[in-house]
Amino acid sequence: MKKIILALLLVTTFTACDTAQQLINQAATVYQQSNTPGLSTDEIANGLKEALTVGTQNGASRLSAADGFFANAALKILMPPEAVKVENTLRDLGMGSVVDKAVLSMNRAAEDAAKSAAPIFVSAIKQMTITDALNILQGGSNAATNYFKDKTTMALTAAFRPSIEKSLTKVNATKYWKDVFSTYNKFSSKPVNTDLAGYVTDKAVAGIFTEVAIEELKIRQNPEARVTDLLKKVFGSALAQGK
Repeated sequence: MKKIILALLLVTTFTACDTAQQLINQAATVYQQSNTPGLSTDEIANGLKEALTVGTQNGASRLSAADGFFANAALKILMPPEAVKVENTLRDLGMGSVVDKAVLSMNRAAEDAAKSAAPIFVSAIKQMTITDALNILQGGSNAATNYFKDKTTMALTAAFRPSIEKSLTKVNATKYWKDVFSTYNKFSSKPVNTDLAGYVTDKAVAGIFTEVAIEELKIRQNPEARVTDLLKKVFGSALAQGK
């Protein structure tokens, strides 16, 4: 009985409400008529861990690719709010190319840093307990993403910061940034002093979690996102029985 309750919980969590109720009824009928046991607690936890591993690796891979940040309108790192006046002034002075180089460099740095995200997520997944897994299953549509925010934000920030600082130097972002503000400060009585590496780090970490949330939603709603045998068994068995 414990196993079928967990199986039904899984179905309820990963399907739309109307469809879920139909599947609950069908899954209960199938279970009662079959001699095969329901999914074990370990299978459910391991299935969730596989789903999260696939999702976080996909998200990190996308963002670490060339233009992962720069070509993504939702995640592209732009000048910080306090520097918007700087940007507008420089563009008015015909120095838009300097600003564009600075923006591109910030995004390239974030893309470089994103390469270190996957191992950090995998470590958090390995430490996940069965209780953690079931809490995620019973939580909302972004329960896994919130779990990762709690468990990995500090580690991601610590890993990203030096990588971003190195990347900004490698692509001359610090030079462009210095050029931007040095030029602007010649015309302003209020010089701007912004922590570029810290700003890009915060944006890069936020971007990673945005991608993780997208992947979590795919696993919950899209059968095609379940790419391993265990994922198909855990997340797809009830759906298959309902067809």
